[in-house]
Amino acid sequence: MFFIPNEETLTAASKKYCNNLFAYSRFKTREVIIGSIPMGAYNPIRIQSMTNTNTLDTIATVNQSVQLIEAGCEYVRISTPGIKEAENLKKIKKELNARGFYNPLIADIHFNPAVAEIAARIADKIRINPGNYIDKKSLQKSNYSDLEYQEELEKLFQKTKPLIEICKEYGTAMRIGVNHGSLSERIMSRYGDTPLGMVESALEFVRICENLDYKNLVLSMKASNIKVMVYAYRLLVNRMMQQQMNYPLHLGVTEAGSGIDGRVKSAAGIGALLEDGIGDTIRVSLTEEPVAEIPVALEIIGNYSGRMNHFFIEPVADIPGNPFDYHQRITHEVNGIGASNLPVVIVDKEEKTALKADLIFDSFTSEIFFRSEPEEKRNYYKNVSEYFSRKRLESHSFFLEIHSDEFTEKGLQKISNIENAVFVLTSLNKHWASDIRAMIYKLWLAGIKNPVIIKKLFEKSESLELIAAADFAVLLVDGLCNGIWISKDSSETKEIEDLSFSILQATGSRISQTEYVSCPTCARTSYNIIDTVEKIKAYTSHLKGLKIAIMGCVVNGPGEMADANYGYVGNGLGKINLYKGKTLVKRNIEESDALDELIKLLKENGDWKDEPLKNQ
Repeated sequence: MFFIPNEETLTAASKKYCNNLFAYSRFKTREVIIGSIPMGAYNPIRIQSMTNTNTLDTIATVNQSVQLIEAGCEYVRISTPGIKEAENLKKIKKELNARGFYNPLIADIHFNPAVAEIAARIADKIRINPGNYIDKKSLQKSNYSDLEYQEELEKLFQKTKPLIEICKEYGTAMRIGVNHGSLSERIMSRYGDTPLGMVESALEFVRICENLDYKNLVLSMKASNIKVMVYAYRLLVNRMMQQQMNYPLHLGVTEAGSGIDGRVKSAAGIGALLEDGIGDTIRVSLTEEPVAEIPVALEIIGNYSGRMNHFFIEPVADIPGNPFDYHQRITHEVNGIGASNLPVVIVDKEEKTALKADLIFDSFTSEIFFRSEPEEKRNYYKNVSEYFSRKRLESHSFFLEIHSDEFTEKGLQKISNIENAVFVLTSLNKHWASDIRAMIYKLWLAGIKNPVIIKKLFEKSESLELIAAADFAVLLVDGLCNGIWISKDSSETKEIEDLSFSILQATGSRISQTEYVSCPTCARTSYNIIDTVEKIKAYTSHLKGLKIAIMGCVVNGPGEMADANYGYVGNGLGKINLYKGKTLVKRNIEESDALDELIKLLKENGDWKDEPLKNQ
């Protein structure tokens, strides 16, 4: 039986978590010393990445580490799968120091406590995953009595104690890095595959560390599903606040993928949390060369600089909804928008006809029309005053743009009975998403159920996909809107369309294309995953609605595939395993045959469609 907080608990938790949503500031964490670069407290948000070279190849690993550092990476994480790799960290560190680089090194540990205990004597920080460090998945036990559960926790304490004592002796920091796809059997038996299970997995380790007077900790709640990730981090912050904890938080969307979609997904997940002041370090996980992650991370963080001086946002006393679970705001339907309909995409009209946006805005006539019914046009009013200045009010549906300064008590009364309008909410506030969120909360609390489209005008052309994804994500993840409108001068409609649908896909709001879950490269990957991802995309990108996971190895691969329909997982040098869901169906396929076998598997299960002709 999974634990579900009762309404009273959620209300108290919601208020505690939402204390400061309307004035941007970071959740105040404790400072953790990691080599020469501390994290948390008043330190800036740190950037990190991970090498993908063979850890036993000292020079290659050092060269890539230098490349990362020179690009702006502050912490360098290195895969440490075995004892030899752990011991070689000393050579890597020595060579980096000889070249004048003293950035902290992080040892990434899986499974083996003996490896962690060696690495903790050398690295500045180690990362362990509670789901596979001590706990094992035997897949045989699905229920633990309270006594059995406590006995397992005692075993966890005894087996983890030596590592903690070493970390204390050597001044080594530790990240307790929970992954959604690799929760232990014991946690799954009590909490299920849930954000609450992720939080409890981390806090079990935290309690052990605190019991031994060790607090040099960083926590993370990673998932490839953005909603799960966001709710897990929020719940973790809430639980820490309740228990007087304030450990720094490492943010990242695991297995985000590659290209624009990978960047959008990373920016959406990380941005939704940074918007609320959560996060002390970030890692963008792309299936590309590691150095490509750094400029993306810099842009995401840059989007939140200067937020402290944003225009005042009037706080909402009673926060509606539940910040730890998904609930779409209840609205009535206006012309196919709102209610149970999927969120729509609006674009500004240009010379080129939009290819797939639901709605087109014609600035010359101030009208919006549906792509599927171009003759069915609806009036668009740029503010409330313009609408009410008309002698005859609209008898059919229309669109009404409302700015945040119109959301006074009197303003809400004026719009409360306009049932045939789709509200388009916009703001010029630097803290844009939080200002829009406050507006929607006010509609919600006033019982106004008109559907809402959120609109933002972007002036800068650089990194539009990252900024837009970060800004829109938190409102989509919380189910607060019924459509998005990215408005931008001198930009191709097709680019805006693609970006809009990519943001909806990344946040799980509307699936319009094949989704790929692919891990970043690391030393454990035994095949060229970067090229493989592109090949699989080339053959399967027309299979709308399917989720295909491409994973580097079996360490986290099967678990981190989460709810993927199919999995392509490395299993040693030149060998691939194929999965249908989480079931292994083909083992040790030659890499040269694996793509053909994947397509064959898709056909066998009725999930293959021939790609339509481009000009048809």
